[in-house]
Amino acid sequence: MVPVTAPYVAGFLAFREVPVLVEAVQRLQQEEPQLQPQVLLVDGNGLLHPRGFGTACHLGVLTDLPCIGVAKNLLHVDGLARDELHREQVRSLQRSGEAFPLTGTSGKVLGMVLRSHSNSSRPLYVSVGHRVSLGTAVRLVRACCRFRIPEPIRQADIRSREYLRRQPCAPVEGLEAVPASPESKKETELED
Repeated sequence: MVPVTAPYVAGFLAFREVPVLVEAVQRLQQEEPQLQPQVLLVDGNGLLHPRGFGTACHLGVLTDLPCIGVAKNLLHVDGLARDELHREQVRSLQRSGEAFPLTGTSGKVLGMVLRSHSNSSRPLYVSVGHRVSLGTAVRLVRACCRFRIPEPIRQADIRSREYLRRQPCAPVEGLEAVPASPESKKETELED
């Protein structure tokens, strides 16, 4: 549990979260150097961001580690939108591992839409963060998916929610509805 000093501002999440993440990576490198991460998966975006530099880019540059953005929703960037054409392309992804590029109106490929698991019709939006190609990013994300969400991100979410449930303090706004059982809706969503 860490205090967050920056307010939430849409599109500027990195300024709120990355300092804490950098500190966690540095602490891991100092206390457990044999556990040096080979790549970081971030629950957020990399180049697929309104300013072209999301949380995955920020974290990757500051730690100099390969970093991949894995988002659950498409941001409206460079003409990309969740319009009927996009929905039709998503429906065309029939099997686990199928993907298509997200090309903005500028002609730049900003990321990939990935069907990460055969039991989920909702895609992931994978983008480069730092020191990794888009193709490698998609392969690594797919290899980490037992369910829809890559296992490192899924486990971090499950474990952080469990930690919060066990805290003796009064519920923080927005956390009072945190599910209490493994069969909870949130964990089901993480598996979907």
